[in-house]
Amino acid sequence: MNLILIFVGAVLVNNFVMNKFMGCCPFLGVSKKTETAFGMGMAVTFVITVASLATYFVRQLLVALELEYLQTIAFILVIAVLVQVVELVLRKLSYALYQALGVYLPLITTNCAVLGATILNVDSGYNLIESVVNGFGAAIGFTLAIVLFSGIREKMEMSDLPAWMQGFPGALIAAGLMAVAFSGFAGLI
Repeated sequence: MNLILIFVGAVLVNNFVMNKFMGCCPFLGVSKKTETAFGMGMAVTFVITVASLATYFVRQLLVALELEYLQTIAFILVIAVLVQVVELVLRKLSYALYQALGVYLPLITTNCAVLGATILNVDSGYNLIESVVNGFGAAIGFTLAIVLFSGIREKMEMSDLPAWMQGFPGALIAAGLMAVAFSGFAGLI
């Protein structure tokens, strides 16, 4: 039951983009098309989930060596390696998606949602399984938010909006309204 609460909490209640405002750069930059948003969501899902797993062991090693102060640097190195793996795989398997993600793919390394998930696992005192579930839930929450937002942006592109609301201003208003909607999940857990 605890794992279900952690997962649902990470996806809906404590959504990294809508509630903690982490990962806003790719959220706003890659959300013009649903296919691209979904691809970014899957890349982030892989990176956050595997990073949650790997950083648990890195943290244990740092504690054993009394080098806890290197935690952030070590976590960033783990994330950077994972992003390079994703980049190589996407370049080989889906070059069109690799091109569509552009500069935002390598920026997953500095995406505060990825680092935030790993540090939150440590701060919450999660064990290995809880860390992976929380990381996976956070990534699914990111994917949910970016795909929903991309659908809204696609619909807005086809709508007859006032000139002041077209493009990025309208996207920011829509993102704000989504954040308000996600705040409705606050009492769920």
